[in-house]
Amino acid sequence: MTNSKIPVIDFSLFTNGNLAEKQAVIKEIYQACHQIGFMYLQNHFIPEDLIAQVFTKSKNFFDLPLEAKQKLAWSNEISNQGYVGMERERLNPEQPGDLKEAFNIGRQEEKRYSSAPVPSSQSLLPSFYNTCTQLANKVLQAFAIALELPEDFFATNHSEKHHTLRLLHYPPLQQAALPGQVRAGEHSDYGSITLLFQDNNGGLEIQTPSGEWVMAPVIPGTVIVNTGDLMQRWTNNVFCSAKHRVMIPGDDEANESRYSIAFFCHPNNDTEISCLKSCHREHSPSYPPILAGEYLVSRLQATY
Repeated sequence: MTNSKIPVIDFSLFTNGNLAEKQAVIKEIYQACHQIGFMYLQNHFIPEDLIAQVFTKSKNFFDLPLEAKQKLAWSNEISNQGYVGMERERLNPEQPGDLKEAFNIGRQEEKRYSSAPVPSSQSLLPSFYNTCTQLANKVLQAFAIALELPEDFFATNHSEKHHTLRLLHYPPLQQAALPGQVRAGEHSDYGSITLLFQDNNGGLEIQTPSGEWVMAPVIPGTVIVNTGDLMQRWTNNVFCSAKHRVMIPGDDEANESRYSIAFFCHPNNDTEISCLKSCHREHSPSYPPILAGEYLVSRLQATY
């Protein structure tokens, strides 16, 4: 275990900088996605007070009695919406269930939860969802330029907003964990990119291409962005989908709750994920074409 070497990138230089600054940021983003698959973005345009409000509402939801939360549980693996209880998810299929609970909401599910005791009961989560979508589209625009594609290539292929906003709670450890059991097992994300917001209690670790695990500490004012499996397939491994996990702290933090917010971006279900022309100059395609929706369903079924 070593300290993090995940790059920190000033994203305002892409959104508001001059041409030279914008090109420099695009190069930084390309290198981060190619070398480790993770980066911190600082000076993004999501207001800190909005993020804080979502964390507060998340805590309020997870503080509800289990019976109330279970009324909003997932009905099946494919829905990818609703409450996920402790140890139901097994991100590493070879290990025991994860020591976390979660609540997933997508763009199409806002009305379903409008009267339920969840954070989407007002306009907060829809507003946050839309703001995250805007940031994701700007990141995807940078990806497209870096890969010599039309600027709107990825955003167009994400136009149906099949994204998932996930609130996560890692409760205090009440008893000894099972052998191999952690807060979130070793895994890679399924979609194109993920935006991740952390509270002050860390635990996230990233695996480098050499197999080394590095810490991803909390850096105030930043959002973590990582590339997922579909982006790795799309780019023929030019951008990597790094494995990561959330470990159980070995100190007093194990007796504290940890909260995080993830915004998983997925292409339109009928988008064919096949090797981009600019990504097979030296190597033939490593993956067969697959529809984005089919890939997501297959991964969810394996995880649950």
